[in-house]
Amino acid sequence: CCLLLALALFVPWHAASRKCDLQGLWRNELGSNMTILAMNTAGTFSGFYHTVLAATNKQILESPLQGVQQHPGAKTHPTFGFTVQWQFSDSITAFVGQCFVDHRGKETLETTWLLREEVLSHKDTWKATRVGTSIFNRIK
Repeated sequence: CCLLLALALFVPWHAASRKCDLQGLWRNELGSNMTILAMNTAGTFSGFYHTVLAATNKQILESPLQGVQQHPGAKTHPTFGFTVQWQFSDSITAFVGQCFVDHRGKETLETTWLLREEVLSHKDTWKATRVGTSIFNRIK
């Protein structure tokens, strides 16, 4: 009885105290996939993003990403930012977010993004930037 109670109390605490690790394969709510490669000691990382949505007639290609995590290894729920240089369009997206681990140990990246596309003149700059949010769940 006491052993079961101790296990029941320990498992949620242990999962919730687990540090979030950005490295791995992630998928957002729309089905886009992101791979984050190993982070260096300064907190910088690279990877690849494959979106399933794009406002283009061109073939959607996997696109490189570059990012940084604030205080690598020191925080349980770290903040981070990265940019994606789209290989199939004249746009770039900047993401900022935070990594969370729930009481079951499930890791989630909650992000806000800005997408800036090229426009032909200064008078069209008003329509060049979009803002949104994405939530990524760990696949691997």
